[in-house]
Amino acid sequence: MGVESVSVDPATKIALDVPVADAAIVPPPPSVAPDGGVRAWLQVLGCWLVFFNVWGFPFSFGLFQSYYELNILTGMSSSNISWIGTMTSYLLIVTGVLSGPWFDLGYYKVMLLGGAAMSCLGIMMLSLSSQYYQIFLTQGICTGLGCGVLYIPGLALVGRSFTRRRAMAMGIVSSGAPVGGIIYTITFDQVIDSLGFAWTVRVMGFIMLGSYLIAFPLLLWGTANTGDIASGTPRKLFDKSAFKDLAFWMYTWANFFLFCGYMVPFFYMPSYAQFELHMSRSLSLYAVVIAQGVSVIGRLLASAAALRVGVMIPWLTCGTLSAILCLAWIGIHTPAAFLVYAALYGGFSGALIPLPPSIFPVVCPDPKILGARLGMAQAIGATASLIGSPIAGALLGLGGHGYLGLQLWTSLIMLVGSLFLVGLWITLVKRRECNILI
Repeated sequence: MGVESVSVDPATKIALDVPVADAAIVPPPPSVAPDGGVRAWLQVLGCWLVFFNVWGFPFSFGLFQSYYELNILTGMSSSNISWIGTMTSYLLIVTGVLSGPWFDLGYYKVMLLGGAAMSCLGIMMLSLSSQYYQIFLTQGICTGLGCGVLYIPGLALVGRSFTRRRAMAMGIVSSGAPVGGIIYTITFDQVIDSLGFAWTVRVMGFIMLGSYLIAFPLLLWGTANTGDIASGTPRKLFDKSAFKDLAFWMYTWANFFLFCGYMVPFFYMPSYAQFELHMSRSLSLYAVVIAQGVSVIGRLLASAAALRVGVMIPWLTCGTLSAILCLAWIGIHTPAAFLVYAALYGGFSGALIPLPPSIFPVVCPDPKILGARLGMAQAIGATASLIGSPIAGALLGLGGHGYLGLQLWTSLIMLVGSLFLVGLWITLVKRRECNILI
């Protein structure tokens, strides 16, 4: 995806095409992989439906954040409520690090059925929940674990079916995440008044169940690339030599600080629109829909730019502009300006998803340890996703300044991430003694 030509063996190539927020270590493809065909593209469609749920539902947590604050959990702080959504994302990523080796050992069918059952169960039990601990267990933990079991093996299945077209296939699969977020957000808005919270959540659960039932035959029918219990070998999950690699740490901390702030606007846009701008619930939710929709365009444009000028320039540009937009959020006081902000933030921040994994082969050129180091970096990044929004929520209303603390935190923490990107860029140029287009 960048202009830098990196020689990577087939056992690691698949790990390079996974979006960072969706990424962990992906199992290696077979030594001779096909490159498409009807069977492979049906798997792409099936995995798109999986991503529609496993990232689309967590992406829609902003609507739950706002609804919980106004209705169900009125006595809880914004910070405490946000732990529910961040726990979902955290478990999704961390469980994904472990589900890759399970896929290698041939347990994909078990994980597909078990993960789908657990995530649907979590949503259905959420419809019966009214206390904080109940919502945390169902939406935060049960749904997070179920989704985490699903997403990396799905990418692995698709990756084993492509060689030259793998990046295209992975890009299509990852687009299911924002589309799912949009559909779940619109569904919630359209039925909450007529059906109430319990049945609205059940409708969302039926959407998830129905899409999984469509995805199962597409993913499993006539396929022979779901791992091999007899010969599968788990990958190395830890490489202590990474702790001595400056480029690894620059990459890891850049992602950590960027993702401390990345999800904050998506979580708090609806509540900000309703509390500060007095927008209707529907319009405030559509601000998130706009941001998610434009993020798809941002991902595509950033990937296209990376092909021409390398990854570092668009990555640094989009990270810095996302931070500046969060700072500009402080000066927004009208609904029209807020919707423009939502679109711009969605577009620029969306680029932070596909770019980091494509530069990782330059950060770690040794294919034997690339998977282990990428998994380590993603585990640290998952922690950022866990703590970023709760910290921002704890700053909400601090000193009677409304959302100012939250906005400053988001902007400054992402600027720190951009500074680490500059350090990474300099480190890679010096190490490789090449031009600045990396």
